[in-house]
Amino acid sequence: MDARDLVRSEKLVRSVKVVCTARGLRSLRSAWRRRRADAVGLPRRGTELARVPGEVQGAEPEPGGGVVRFARSSLRVRVTAGGAVFCGWDGAEPEPSYALDGPCPEADERAELEPDTGGGWRVVSERVTVTVSRNGTVEVRTPGGVVLRRDLPPRWWEPAGAPGPAEPGLGGEGARWLQRSEVAADARFFGLGGRASGPRLRDGVYRLWNTDPGGSFEPGDDPLYLTMPVQLVVADAGTHLVFHDNSWDGTVTLREGEEGAGSGHDRPGGCRTRMEGGPLRYWVIVGTPARVLHGWTALTGAPAVPPRWALGHHHARWGFRDAEEVRRVAAGYRERELPLSALHLDIDHFVGHRVFTVDGARFPDLPGLAAELLADGVRLVSIVDPAVKAEPGNAVYEGGAAEDVFVRDARGREVRGVVWAGESVFPDFTDPRARKWWGGLYAERLAQGFSGVWHDMNEPVSFAAFGETTLPRSARHALEGRGGDHREAHNVYGLAMARAGYEGLRELRPDERPFLFSRSGWAGLQRYGGSWSGDVATGWAGLRASLSLVIGLGLSGVPYSGPDIGGFTGFPSPELYLRWFQLGAYLPLFRTHSAISAGRREPWEFGAEVLEHAAAALRERQRLLPYFTTLAQLAARTGAPYVRPVWWRTPKDRALRDCEDAFLLGDALLVAPVLEEGARKRPVRLPRGRWYDTVTGRAYHGPGKVVLDAPLSGIPVLARAGSVVPVTGPDGGVQLEVWTPCQGRKGAGAGTLAVDTGDGWKKPELLRFATRLRDGAVTIEREGGGEVGYPVRVRGEAPLEDGKPPRRPS
Repeated sequence: MDARDLVRSEKLVRSVKVVCTARGLRSLRSAWRRRRADAVGLPRRGTELARVPGEVQGAEPEPGGGVVRFARSSLRVRVTAGGAVFCGWDGAEPEPSYALDGPCPEADERAELEPDTGGGWRVVSERVTVTVSRNGTVEVRTPGGVVLRRDLPPRWWEPAGAPGPAEPGLGGEGARWLQRSEVAADARFFGLGGRASGPRLRDGVYRLWNTDPGGSFEPGDDPLYLTMPVQLVVADAGTHLVFHDNSWDGTVTLREGEEGAGSGHDRPGGCRTRMEGGPLRYWVIVGTPARVLHGWTALTGAPAVPPRWALGHHHARWGFRDAEEVRRVAAGYRERELPLSALHLDIDHFVGHRVFTVDGARFPDLPGLAAELLADGVRLVSIVDPAVKAEPGNAVYEGGAAEDVFVRDARGREVRGVVWAGESVFPDFTDPRARKWWGGLYAERLAQGFSGVWHDMNEPVSFAAFGETTLPRSARHALEGRGGDHREAHNVYGLAMARAGYEGLRELRPDERPFLFSRSGWAGLQRYGGSWSGDVATGWAGLRASLSLVIGLGLSGVPYSGPDIGGFTGFPSPELYLRWFQLGAYLPLFRTHSAISAGRREPWEFGAEVLEHAAAALRERQRLLPYFTTLAQLAARTGAPYVRPVWWRTPKDRALRDCEDAFLLGDALLVAPVLEEGARKRPVRLPRGRWYDTVTGRAYHGPGKVVLDAPLSGIPVLARAGSVVPVTGPDGGVQLEVWTPCQGRKGAGAGTLAVDTGDGWKKPELLRFATRLRDGAVTIEREGGGEVGYPVRVRGEAPLEDGKPPRRPS
């Protein structure tokens, strides 16, 4: 029996034990109810017929492209002014869409539909060319004519006797479809939301269905809480992003290509996207990785900028017994002079796990506790679950029932499930009325002194003794007035809940940026906040999965995320905890967290040596806060994630495309976490250029691989030559840390500083700086002229000139 079989056996034993409890019996009844509801409420699939587009019949020009008509279908192609390509089959339009941020972007008026060779059609624009063959194959090409993506004619399966194509843009009840695609033989796949195996996605099947894995997860467990039909494909010919705007259940099957396969011919990489319903519509964005993510942000919305305090260290635990324990933990950080920004309260601070309540016996004066902590610079953050206990006297339930905002079944009855509080109902966040009602409930959280929220269990989860642990697929949803069922609403449930919370908090406190992060979501989640890993298993495999999730989410458009440091479950060894802590110090969401049955996660619980080194990591995070706040502002303006793969600036470097154990933090720093037990050295693959060890100042040159020391005291972090990193100086103000550029014009460097304007909505000024090494002197200049305005510290060894080291600026 291998380790994974052992984990499955343990889960099975736990499931049997749970069924023998009161909650287990309720979950058994809930599973039967769900099965009966779907048997009644879902249409039965009978004989199905396959359909393909057929031969081309003609085309009709439209702004930015046009509609190509086939014998049994049609394809709309539109290029937007920003260069994104929309393709919609069977009359599918870009809207309605939960992913888009507002109306569909304007069409590129210069892009025109024109005949192509072989009886097909093409749309030519400045950034991309789209060709459509006579049988429905769609090719996306660079302006130079290189094929980045080839989508073969799609196939639909519909009930026998269905009257032709499905209802435009909706896909119809039985319109399952399959799209096969080809990419370059050297291409690598990334994205698809939060995936534990990666960040590079290898051959395999990836399900598109937000799922609580039921306990902790490790690499190989799939799907997880936050899936997205968003792929980033990186090849020598170029980078492109493809997004299938369809929230139904589906799968993506990936196959990497082979160069020189079979008699010297390349075998292209392949992708099969299969959906169980909904429209066949997708977007393609081409360009450099930076341009692609910028285009994705323009399409789906700018990432929310967290308040500055949310970029510090957070401490959470499921299992804070009472207010006194919270005080003891805060005092432990304060007495040891360890920076702490926030403490998180889990479901055990509720009354019987009921959302929007406080257990007055254990937290008799929560607003007073919050004020006491805030005086020391520590905020309180509250968990918020979507399930509402269905019982008379529960004010939240009675208020929601009066407003008629809960999900109902096909017969019009409230859908009941079982969650922590017991038998519960679920708000329909796809209904604007429900979002407005729910957003108003956050007034209670603010009155209790909370400064932010984290959404949990919003896949959504309903405990079940067998089958899926979610709502019946037949459950009815408003879907913004269109109407539909849970098959379409499931994946966007967490996204719509995040919108409700974000808009509610913004209305309740209009002068402050909300702080919200969510376990589940979908494309566009970044508009409302970030995410976290969920219940990652304690172990070295869980540590590696943590990094995969953060990089994958960033490349899917969600730049703010992080793991449960130390793992959600279990008892990490001192070494594992420390290595996880050191990684977390360089990730956007820096949070320790654990289950009620797991070991403690305070740094002083692991011995004096771990405490010393964890304290150093905390101080370094605090020192880098101006850099993190700058990265947050850059993410909002450009879509570039804080945490980037090492190939970000050089995607044609194939060795870097396969590097999964290091990352770039912004443009300036390369972080190489230790992911293996006992390692005190580790190889690091460097991108092109000169890099400095931030501890020793020693210089290394890329591209290539170097072996660096990785003592327990810290993980390798390197700085790019010429970069300007804003940090907290000795006096507490901002200091510019300049890493010595290389000699000559090609050695020029740069950096950016977002001037801190507080946690309101004032857009900060971005100051840009350029650095050079001229005649042995390091110079730094502010873009546009004027004084630099901040103290400068030059670091990094530099090449000697006439036997003398270069001069430093005053």
